[in-house]
Amino acid sequence: MSQQELTNKEQSAKELETAEQHSDPISNGKGKQRENEVRASSQIVTAESVQAEEVPTIPLGSLQTLSTLQPEVSVHSVEAGEAVSTPAPLVAQPAEYRRSVSEWLRLWWEGMRPHYLVLSVMPFLLGSVLALAQVLSLRGPLGLGQWHPQRFLVGLLAVVLLQLGANLINDYYDYLRGIDTSNTLGPGKLIQQGLIKPTRVLALGLVLLAGGSLLGLLLALASGWALFLFGLLGLLAAYFYSATRRALSSLMLGLPVVFCVYGPLITLGAYYLQQVQLSEEVLLYSLMPGLLAAAFVYVNDMRDVEDDAQAGKHTLANTLGLGLNRTLFLALLGGAYLVLLFIGFPHNAPHLVLIALWTLPTLVIVVSGILRTDLASGLHLVLRDMLKLEAWFVALLVVALLLSALLPILPQVPSLALP
Repeated sequence: MSQQELTNKEQSAKELETAEQHSDPISNGKGKQRENEVRASSQIVTAESVQAEEVPTIPLGSLQTLSTLQPEVSVHSVEAGEAVSTPAPLVAQPAEYRRSVSEWLRLWWEGMRPHYLVLSVMPFLLGSVLALAQVLSLRGPLGLGQWHPQRFLVGLLAVVLLQLGANLINDYYDYLRGIDTSNTLGPGKLIQQGLIKPTRVLALGLVLLAGGSLLGLLLALASGWALFLFGLLGLLAAYFYSATRRALSSLMLGLPVVFCVYGPLITLGAYYLQQVQLSEEVLLYSLMPGLLAAAFVYVNDMRDVEDDAQAGKHTLANTLGLGLNRTLFLALLGGAYLVLLFIGFPHNAPHLVLIALWTLPTLVIVVSGILRTDLASGLHLVLRDMLKLEAWFVALLVVALLLSALLPILPQVPSLALP
């Protein structure tokens, strides 16, 4: 702003003060307002009144010089001297932590769901004991020579390997399809928890299936090719139950597959392994572990109904309503006990099998649990009680069959000991 403009503004301000002194009180307020406007305008600097030479600038050459400068970086060693020591951390960092061999074995073992072995081991014991009881009832103590403990042990190992492999493959394909990713109650989850790489889980699962299949093939060569058919059906069910996008468990076929595999297939296979023949009586006995296993898997599907629906897995549990689910579950449980009564009550029947009714208190706990809860946590408790129920039910059946076969031949045992 030039000196002439500043002089003009000062003269205007003095004239305004003189006019206000001679004006009336009414116009005094307007005068003050005019004074404020003049003072405000005197503080405004317009762009046109500022000369370019008055704006501070930096020479272009200086800017170019600054841009070409590079900061000096000095590297110093941070290695601690001999007199400096770092104490060991109280808690090891995840990147530094290394699991021991025993910890890895425990992780793998828990991921393979060993508690679920009840589903396959118990029907195998039932079929083997049925074969032993028949031998003892026909030939007495001499019939023990016709029962093959080696076949029993190898067959049991084959069944265990097949189920453990099926559990790992189920874990792998559930991960691929996004099943049980948010379910904290489900077992396994080696992959979902980031403990094991998915390919390693699949590889071990296939190795276990191959080992079980190889043992089954050896048993088929020793017993008969009909056993090869039993093993082949079990292998296909173990793999395709959860493998591929068209898995059996996702096509609402999981329940009949579980009933057939953990009922007639394993029980008849164990019996055939010893007797090299099939029996209608054994088929009737095999219905009980099959129905109990189907009830167990159905509770598992009821617990995971929301997660399965979000992942696009179609089961009977997420297709039917809660009321129908409970009805079907109770029908499966009731069917197992009806078969027990059908076997044990008739005349000349092995009445000792009725000691399996000692599981009625556990049955009451299971039934009350399924009727009183619809939460995943409550159904998980019912699932655990179902494992106990099946284990004790079949175990009592095995004890009853052994006692029924041994009690009649006990008087013959001393005569066999005589020279």
